[in-house]
Amino acid sequence: MAVAQPPRHVEFETCCNFRDLGGYPAADGRRTRWRRLFRADGLTRLSAGDRAVLRSLGVRNIIDLRTELEVESRGRFPEDVEGVAYHHLPLTDTLPGAEDVPDWGQPSFVARRYASYLDGGGASLRAALDLLGDPGNLPAVFHCSVGKDRTGVLAAVVLGLLGVPDEVIVEDYVLSSVAMARILERLQEEYRDAAETVARFAPVILSVEPASMEGFLEAVHGRFGSFDAMAEALGRTAAVERLRGDLLEPA
Repeated sequence: MAVAQPPRHVEFETCCNFRDLGGYPAADGRRTRWRRLFRADGLTRLSAGDRAVLRSLGVRNIIDLRTELEVESRGRFPEDVEGVAYHHLPLTDTLPGAEDVPDWGQPSFVARRYASYLDGGGASLRAALDLLGDPGNLPAVFHCSVGKDRTGVLAAVVLGLLGVPDEVIVEDYVLSSVAMARILERLQEEYRDAAETVARFAPVILSVEPASMEGFLEAVHGRFGSFDAMAEALGRTAAVERLRGDLLEPA
């Protein structure tokens, strides 16, 4: 008898792109375990209902990949949520500028920007793997502002290290397209006094091209050769082995 799987998209009132990374095919015929690791957009203004959802998921740790400026201007994960630890691990110090908007429609440009996070955010990437490699820290959620770019890079790295095929990583990335229109509407409502600025950056928010993630994965393979070699280069082979032990289960 087939066993019903949990929904990949988890419904929140104030979060549009909260997803489970379970159920994906991985190394040695195994699959990623459900309800252990999640990716999301901003988790700064949780409603009472949202807090109840987090409790039901048993979330223990939040990894915030946003810049210091974003945290200062938009807030952080609420400090009064009991039993959940917050970790600020920015993958970059800079956000796309207005001069970058025209280029954001080019997947090659986006892929290069994603690849730059491996250098600029190397320390945060290693810290995230250390944290996620401890089973006592799971379930966990990592997020940025819209849950697509920086979150997409960390999701790709984690899934790749778990042995998830490239084409499945790309499929997971593209799932963010469902939420981008809702996030843009939310930003338009939140920043009514800056409507022109939001409109100017709309292409950056809405762009979820498969070729962008494909280009990033090509850059990873070109630079390291494999995800196993990437783990070794980062000095995180042991953490990745622990991660595999907890996040993978028989298919």
